[in-house]
Parts: sequence; C-alpha cells; structure tokens
Amino acid sequence: MINKAKKNIVFIFIIFGVIFLLFFILLTPKNREKKAYKIILIPKTVDETNDFWSSLMAGAKLGSKDLNVDLKIIGEKSEENVKGQIKDIEESAKRKPDALIVAPSSYSKMSGNLETITDKGMKLVLIDSVVDKDIAESIVATNNFMAGKKLGELAKTLLNHDDEIGIVAHVMGASTAIERERGIKEGLGKYKDQIADTVFTGSSYDRAYTRTEEMLKKHSNIKVIIGTNEYSAVGAARAIKDQGLAEKVKIVGFDNSIEEIQMLEAGIFQGIVIQKPFNMGYLSIQQTVKILEGEPVEDFLDSGYKMITKDNMYEEENQRLLYPFTRQQ
Repeated sequence: MINKAKKNIVFIFIIFGVIFLLFFILLTPKNREKKAYKIILIPKTVDETNDFWSSLMAGAKLGSKDLNVDLKIIGEKSEENVKGQIKDIEESAKRKPDALIVAPSSYSKMSGNLETITDKGMKLVLIDSVVDKDIAESIVATNNFMAGKKLGELAKTLLNHDDEIGIVAHVMGASTAIERERGIKEGLGKYKDQIADTVFTGSSYDRAYTRTEEMLKKHSNIKVIIGTNEYSAVGAARAIKDQGLAEKVKIVGFDNSIEEIQMLEAGIFQGIVIQKPFNMGYLSIQQTVKILEGEPVEDFLDSGYKMITKDNMYEEENQRLLYPFTRQQ
C-alpha cells in the first residue's frame, strides 16, 4: 500500500511538472503571439496622383504586414492643409493608438498638438519632415539639406556666367522646403546670387505650372529652374515643355514619379534627386515597433537619396530606385 501511494505521489508530481513546463514554454517570448501594435500614420497628403506619398504608404503597409502592426492611414488631399492635418492629429489621439507616425506639413504650427501626443504617453515618430521642438522618439527622413546641396551642385554646372535661376518650391514653412532651399544655395555657391525668383506652389501641379509661366515671363533670363518636390518639379517641367522651352531652360528637381522619369529620358529634366520613400515608409514602422518594444533606435534615420541623370538612370541599382514598388529593405 505504501509503495502504491508513493507511486501515485510521484505520478502526480510528474503530471504537475509537465503542466508547468508546457505553461512556461507557451509563455516564453518566442512562443507567444506577438502583440499587434496599433499605429496611425498621418502623411502630408493621401494623394494617389503623387508617386512619392503612394510609395511611402506602400512601404509602411509592407512594414506593418511584416511586423504584425495594425496600421491605419489618415490624411488630407493637400499638403497645404495644415489645419486639416492638425485636426487629424487630434482625432487620432482620441483613438489612443500605441504610436503615431506623422509627416508634419508645417515646421512651427503643430508642435503643440504633437507635444500633447507624447504627454498622453503615446509614442511619436516623425517622417519626412520635422517640427521646431525636439519631441519625437525618432525621425525617419531624407537628409534634405544634403540632397538640396547635391541638386544645387548639379544646377551650377548648367549655368553660364550671367544666367539667372528660378526656384519652384512647395509649401512655405515646411521643414523640407526650408532645408532643401538652404542646401540648394549651399550647392550653388557664388551662383546663389543669380537666383532671380522663388515661388511657392502649395504642392499643386497646376499652381506650379502657372507660377512657372509667370516667373519666366517676368524674368526672361532664367535659364535654370529647380523644383523642390514632385508637384513643383513636374508642374514646372510641364510648363517648360508646353512652351517649347526645353532647349533654352534647363530643369532639375526632386522625386521620381513616372512622369519625371519619362521627362528625364526625353531630356527635359537634366537630373532628379530621388528620395527613397518606400524605404522611408518601411523604416518608420520598423523604428516605431522597436520603440514600443523598448529597443534602442537612432534619433535620426536617414532613409537615403540618389542623384539620377540620363547618363546613369539605366544602371541596375538606379532602375530599382526609380521603380520602387517592389520589396525593399
């Protein structure tokens, strides 16, 4: 009887040991199903006609799929709609996500709203642009000053001694516009004194077109135009093409829409500084998840840029950058 009782006790201990072991295995990080973090992305615009933002959102969607993120994208139809973006930020905060990823349309007008996000315990990552307060856990963006400098250096090679320059910029007050223009002037060096005019287009193709027409009528000696984003560059290039001025007025610009690539092939654009928006979108999700899991991240993560001209556009690496809707890391 005693031996039988001992056997029963041993058996019970074995059963409890097996249950405890299974319980421990199931609760280890490798075997737990990873939490689906709730993240809201607020780009400057949700515009299907703009390849930069479409590519950025595609990268973010892939990142959310790879990293098990519940991603919601909210945005306005125009980059110029600062009030609309502020409202989007406020409404998103009410949803209490784990984190917000924001591409601020203004350098100074929404810092307070974004600071409220961090005060409420939500994580904040800035993408593409920055604000005038150091409130984000991380920034994922192009080094806009250096990219602008590269564009200015190219524009300088297209100038004769007395030629004038026109800058077709995007949204006044956006950090990208500020930093790119500063870089362009640095790249131009002494030629920056030959900038005849700078116009802002509010990131509108049509407004870039008409402002370019007006600028060329006002300054007949402008021989080089610099567009500071996709809207500005494409709108300006359309105006130059339609007026038959491609032989007289050279243009360089930012971004790599299909239309820009076609006009680069046709010789209307002399060069484009392409960003890596797909990478930017993917990396923003990756950085945010790291923050939420308590892992160290870079304060500023440069998503990269590249100067593309007709001479190097057919290189294999550059073709992958020009047509980014494939899986990239």
